[in-house]
Amino acid sequence: MPALTIKNILSKPRTNKMIWLPLLMLIIFSFNLTAQTTGKLAGRITDESGEPLVGANVVIVGATHQGAATDLDGYYSILNLRAGIYTVRFGYIGYQSKLIENIKLNSDQTTRINVQLQIMVIEGEEVTITAERPLVEFNQTSSVSSISKEEINLLPVQDLNQIVNLQAGVIDGHFRGGRIGEVQYQVDGVTVNNPFNNSSTLLLDKSVLQEVQVISGTFDAKYGQAMSGVVNAVLRTGSDKFEFSGEVYGGDYLPFDNQRYPNNKDFNPITLHNFQLTLSGPTYLPQTTFLLSGRRYYGNGWLYGERRFVPTDSNDLDNKIFYPSGDNESVPMSTTREWSGQFKITNTSISNVQLSYQAILNRIVNKYYNFGLRLNPDGVKPNNTNSLTHGIDVTQTISNEMFYKVSLRQNFFDYKSYMYESVFDPRYLDAGEFKSESNYEDGAIVQGVDLGRYLQKTNSFVAKSDFTWQLNRNNLIELGLEGQLAEISFGSPGFITTTNIAGTRVLVAKDKPEKIEDPKLETYHPKQFAAYFQDRIEMGDLVVRAGLRLEYYDANAFIPDDLQNPANSISGSPNSELKKTTVKIALAPRLGFSFPLTDRASIYFAYGHFYQMPGLADLYSNSNYLILKDLQDGGISYGTMGNPDLKPQLTVQYEVGLKQALSALIGYELTFFYKDIRDLLGSEFISTYAAADYPRLTNVDFGSVYGITIALTQRAFGPLSTTLDYTMQFARGNSSDPYETANRAASGKDSRPRDISFGWDQRHTINATATWIAPGDYSISTIVRYGSGMPYTPAKGTGFNADLETNSGSKTGFVLVDLRAEKSFSLSLLDMSAFLRITNLLNTHFVNGFIFSETGSPDYSVNPLADRAALANPGRFHEPRKIELGISFRSK
Repeated sequence: MPALTIKNILSKPRTNKMIWLPLLMLIIFSFNLTAQTTGKLAGRITDESGEPLVGANVVIVGATHQGAATDLDGYYSILNLRAGIYTVRFGYIGYQSKLIENIKLNSDQTTRINVQLQIMVIEGEEVTITAERPLVEFNQTSSVSSISKEEINLLPVQDLNQIVNLQAGVIDGHFRGGRIGEVQYQVDGVTVNNPFNNSSTLLLDKSVLQEVQVISGTFDAKYGQAMSGVVNAVLRTGSDKFEFSGEVYGGDYLPFDNQRYPNNKDFNPITLHNFQLTLSGPTYLPQTTFLLSGRRYYGNGWLYGERRFVPTDSNDLDNKIFYPSGDNESVPMSTTREWSGQFKITNTSISNVQLSYQAILNRIVNKYYNFGLRLNPDGVKPNNTNSLTHGIDVTQTISNEMFYKVSLRQNFFDYKSYMYESVFDPRYLDAGEFKSESNYEDGAIVQGVDLGRYLQKTNSFVAKSDFTWQLNRNNLIELGLEGQLAEISFGSPGFITTTNIAGTRVLVAKDKPEKIEDPKLETYHPKQFAAYFQDRIEMGDLVVRAGLRLEYYDANAFIPDDLQNPANSISGSPNSELKKTTVKIALAPRLGFSFPLTDRASIYFAYGHFYQMPGLADLYSNSNYLILKDLQDGGISYGTMGNPDLKPQLTVQYEVGLKQALSALIGYELTFFYKDIRDLLGSEFISTYAAADYPRLTNVDFGSVYGITIALTQRAFGPLSTTLDYTMQFARGNSSDPYETANRAASGKDSRPRDISFGWDQRHTINATATWIAPGDYSISTIVRYGSGMPYTPAKGTGFNADLETNSGSKTGFVLVDLRAEKSFSLSLLDMSAFLRITNLLNTHFVNGFIFSETGSPDYSVNPLADRAALANPGRFHEPRKIELGISFRSK
């Protein structure tokens, strides 16, 4: 067993062979499914008497090799149809053909079209029908929302996150009461999650979206590394016709409330602006299409400072004498600069094979508002994020009943947060650390720059392979393997510390650690693999989805084998040695069924086990137990230790629902859900042989969520269509945060487990949308959202033990209204539209944000003198009213 040293922990060599060999093995021995991006069209063709037509033709208009013929009973099915809107021709010799337009296919769903053909009277006669989306989807066995690009374009939303948060059961990224980071984000069926914190590596604008599928409850065995939900973004692809489209808009914040939102009196239409262009069409290569999309977004935000001081000012703080040298200009302090793009090229020149390469790029530079730096805004450090997801897909159709797909991806994420690239940049020492005087402008920082330096880089290689087989009319078999190898680096790329020289405090820059406790960069190489089997049984309108998923996790790290003497610093005690973390294997069953009650109503039930490793930041951060070498009873606190040997967290979900069409225009879905959350990440206390305690992350927290959702949909009645959903949930557990138990103990509070409301437990949520559209002329749409107040911990007075029971109070509720109006007009070569979008129309200033614990309000405090800085901070309020004006265009 190796000795416990930093060298043994950090010096773990890796070679390119070790990274690529498992991926190559996975490709060789596996096949992959496209169900996450494609759907299935099925149904039956009969004559007027109901007798089956054997050998009738079903042809996808505009697709070269996609179609089917009916079997002896008149049934047909077509697999591997990408999500979108299709026109389908149904024909039989001697019978009148039918052309059905506007058939919408959703990802991972079966769309049923039954057709009755009449005997032909006039040769070549054909009937054209426009399909309507059914109000009741009988083939869904859980809560699934599929939003098409046409629906997205009509609503006042701009990016993927806004679309997701509009769905029933989703509240600010929390899916049905789960913690943040419990959702799997996918692009075209392949994960884009950063395993460091289980968040998406990409920000996706609506311009690249073909369809968004949001699963807020139980989900099939093909989805893993998620406990609360799945978001699958299906991106646009090129076509055989050259097309282009774009959008330009600008805007500003206009709250008409200068007290809460200072420096926002005037409307400047270029405070934020956006330019977006998409090109697609054929290339000069045989049967090859492309899509190229780019976006530039520039936003100054709504929070401003005054450049009264600059970082290098030298003030006499001891004598309260200040020497400001700034230009007193108003400076935006919450800026965003974003560049993003998508490129996809697809080739179908090989018979029954589709090859494609896709790349998605984000580059974001932003600054986070710091009220303390409002007079020295140049002291705020920028945050740079670069992310790239790219790879190839190979899809082969073996027969009408069988196909496979292989996907290879690289997900690269690079986040840097520091003022200057080099730790030795002389500007660090010229400006120095932050300095302020408590009686000057409520303690505003008047000199210095942010000396913090942080880097997080993830380089993941993902291989997916699935195989789809329509075994017979009733059974669709799905098999798959998935693997991910990652290199994760995080920490401080050099640091600036202080030392005393001749009694004077001096800053010193260092590019490498000299002591165990010094900040540093750490690198790890975790591994994740999975395999699944699933059978989708479809017997008419009865649908059963049964599957089993095997998960494999390897943190690939080391921990001390005796936690009571982790740093070998307690004399006379047994020595601790390093041991490798154990491989974690989990078996997750999934079951769901949907059963028709009548031709207009069905019930469904779903059950499943859902495993997810915590974000690897919680495994690896602060996991070097050698820093505990000086730990003593009642001594220094070193924070909560990480734990690379954590188990996957588990949520057991149950869901039962009823879907019914109340009329030809109105339908509803009623869902009851329950989640039993186990092995949730939390803190435990370890006692050493020297009677000292230290906190450590482990699988100790727990919780439960239960609730109900009601969703109503009104199909377009003339120009008007509406949706309404209501969610009531009860989300409870022993702590809202993995570090809460340790933090309570450090504050001298009772750290024993309790049953309390989670901090994000928004009891009542309502989302409503309404769209009034005159095709080709104009449209008006609105989103109205209501949310009840989330819990908070009230306090009586200030100081030690002033808090009442944790999360026993409720914040005030809120209403948000967004609006979009668009006017269309046509030119000789272009279809154009001018639009107006207003976000937060009512200028709601509080949405479950900061409050004073003594009053429950963000606006006033019981001690305004002591809280004067907080009362002056506009960052505590919700984003104000935003008005945007723009033009969109598309080729005819």
